[in-house]
Amino acid sequence: MMHVKKALINNYLLFAISSVLTLNSCGISNEIYNERKISINSDWNFHLNDSIKDRDTISAATQWRKLDLPHDWSIEGRFDEKSKAGVGGGALNGGLGWYKKNFKIEAEDSNKITSVVFDGVYRNSQVWINGHYLGKRPNGYITFQYNLSPYLNYGNKENEIIVKVDNSKQPNSRWYSGSGIFRNVWLETTDKLHVAPWGTYITTPVVNNDKASILIETTIQNQNSTSKQATVNTIIFKGKKKITSFSQNITVEANTNKEIKQETSIENPILWSIESPELYTAVTEITIDNKIVDQYKTPFGIRSFTFDYDKGFILNNKQVKIKGVCLHHDLGALGSAINTRAIERQLQIMKDMGVNGIRTSHNPPAPELLDLCDKMGFIVMDEAFDMWKLNKSKYDYGSDWDQWHKKDLEDQLLRDRNHPSIFIWSIGNEIYEQWKDESVKMSKELADIVKNLDKTRPITAAMNPPVNMNIDEVTLQFEKSKIYINPLAGSGNLDLIGYNYAHQTFEHHKTNFPKTPFIATETTSALATRGYYDKVSDTIINWPIKWDIKFTGGNPGNTVSAYDHVKTPWGSTHEATWKIIKKHDFLSGMYIWTGFDYIGEPTPYEWPSISSYFGIVDLAGFPKDVYYMYQSEWTDKTVLHLFPHWNWKVGDNVDVWAYYNNADEVELFLNGKSQGIKSKKGDDLHIMWRIPYQPGTLKAVSRKNGKIVAEKTIKTAGEPATLQLTPDRSTIKADGNDLSFVTVDIMDENGIFVATANNEIHFSVKGNGKIVGVTSGDPVSHESMKGNKHTALSGKCLVIIQSAKNAGEIELTASAEGLRSRSVIINAK
Repeated sequence: MMHVKKALINNYLLFAISSVLTLNSCGISNEIYNERKISINSDWNFHLNDSIKDRDTISAATQWRKLDLPHDWSIEGRFDEKSKAGVGGGALNGGLGWYKKNFKIEAEDSNKITSVVFDGVYRNSQVWINGHYLGKRPNGYITFQYNLSPYLNYGNKENEIIVKVDNSKQPNSRWYSGSGIFRNVWLETTDKLHVAPWGTYITTPVVNNDKASILIETTIQNQNSTSKQATVNTIIFKGKKKITSFSQNITVEANTNKEIKQETSIENPILWSIESPELYTAVTEITIDNKIVDQYKTPFGIRSFTFDYDKGFILNNKQVKIKGVCLHHDLGALGSAINTRAIERQLQIMKDMGVNGIRTSHNPPAPELLDLCDKMGFIVMDEAFDMWKLNKSKYDYGSDWDQWHKKDLEDQLLRDRNHPSIFIWSIGNEIYEQWKDESVKMSKELADIVKNLDKTRPITAAMNPPVNMNIDEVTLQFEKSKIYINPLAGSGNLDLIGYNYAHQTFEHHKTNFPKTPFIATETTSALATRGYYDKVSDTIINWPIKWDIKFTGGNPGNTVSAYDHVKTPWGSTHEATWKIIKKHDFLSGMYIWTGFDYIGEPTPYEWPSISSYFGIVDLAGFPKDVYYMYQSEWTDKTVLHLFPHWNWKVGDNVDVWAYYNNADEVELFLNGKSQGIKSKKGDDLHIMWRIPYQPGTLKAVSRKNGKIVAEKTIKTAGEPATLQLTPDRSTIKADGNDLSFVTVDIMDENGIFVATANNEIHFSVKGNGKIVGVTSGDPVSHESMKGNKHTALSGKCLVIIQSAKNAGEIELTASAEGLRSRSVIINAK
């Protein structure tokens, strides 16, 4: 049983103490600054319907199980070849689920407004409070809320909220969606006079190093039956330091909203950038008779930017190449159930690669992702839709388009528009209407919705492609008479022309679109299985042969070579597209498909493959080799990456690749004997030797001006003998949410990593934590990612540990038949 007032006190006592010190030291007020909303993720009950027995209903006889949110029930199921979701949906079933929760509200809150906020429920959610129907929301990715106040019980009497989630009609997604209340849920309590939900809009019309002008537009909502006179105070902080404040007296009529504008300036502003993502906070207070009745907090950043037709993306008067990736919303072994630390880990892995941009493919993201992008410094393309009215899957959002697209897009804009990390709005991905004249009218409507709520960012759509040029792949020549601009690209409704693939046309952008800047919304679609290598790597392979022809070839075990030489027919190798993008200033940047592998869409294969091959990083978060090509190009870190592993058959010819930077040359040695010196020529991004295999030691040495820059060694491994456990963090928070991602490596007797091992590893935990996910990143594995065992892929496996709500040690033990077991301690504090 949850008691709201007690939960507020427990969750915000420490925050309130620090806030009192902060606000009082600034001379603002003697009131305690409190958050308006609290998490209500704990202690829900869940029931997954049996469609025959339950007939899509619940009753007094319904069997419930207790759990905490966020929750994805599909990831708990088994992979099913006959799943109606198909392998595109990860071969995991949907269904119909019910959630319920009981809670109490203090009697003193009966004169306030209490709302429930859902950050995302997939999909077709319906909500009841105490038997009263609140509404339905088909879109699984959008944040929505309901006012509970008219139907609540106060004091000692309980309230019951029930949520029905219907993901039974399949397929409704081209990738794995997950099922359930898979994002956070909040209870928000306000005075009847308050800042409206998503009720602030902060812009910076003029920005330079000396001064930034700040415009704050605020919507005040009065749900009283009488008019109210009040004062709106806005205080801007940088960290805990007060920067400025200003006030305005207002009168708000009964049951109406009032919009006000406040302007100020900040001297010598600290600008938000990808290297130093500095944030400010605006605190809006509403006071009546010197008493604070509402406080609302809005983080924001100060930066200037433009997409220049000739120079590309300009941030704070500096040219920046967007080096981005597309990310789907699932979190690997966690499924689609959101976890802030899991998102942070993904973003940090990308940041370490040199990524500075994220595209939220192809839906509104979790708010936590945007918060992290604000803090970590990413250039976000916030995408709204994967389809408009024309369906891509039989039961997808296209069927809800007419009734819901305006509301959903408006809510996305209102929720997200204060995030400084967002630089582009995308109104659609590869929508079928792009080739029809009706796309002109439809895109105009969507663009008008966006511009009505935010005029500070450009609008694009991801088109595949925006122009057909019939370029000969060998001669790179084309016939001008056969150039065709698709209607959406030529509509005049887009501020940026978004290219999905068609990299051969990039250099002709100025010819085809003489006024509108360029952005590569989705590129590459190269394929790889981590740790698997063909013997010959210098031949480019197209898999499948065509997108609309079933693929019947491939490798044993549905593997794909991890040399960068296998691609889709519509895409390119990783090197090919980047070589073009880096060459021209007017090509503002690109978003690669994809940063991480994701569940579903296992191109080029079908069953038994159930997850993708597109990622630069696999489903477990382990980088594939091409990660280091980008790192050598996109960062200042000294890189020397040598591959493949060194366990082959004697006499095999093996292609040895190296990615490197900050050096003139690399020399390769096998058992101390030089195999030659190689250097990158022209626009080369890697070097290669083809040498006969002999067991022993492979060593690469990079040099600049004759001096050694870096060395890398790979040794032939013996038989698997033991395990090595490496947590990404040995100390985590004891909050019931925090995670430690533990890498399990299989080692031989001499401590050499066995890159060819595929042992089944078993896990057990003692203490104040639990296992919440296991995976190896193998796209063909049908083992449960919610179990306590998993088979390694290319010598590696991942186990995810979650803390309990009480502090203490967590002991994880890993074991495998014939191998020495190992344990590691994680401290939850």
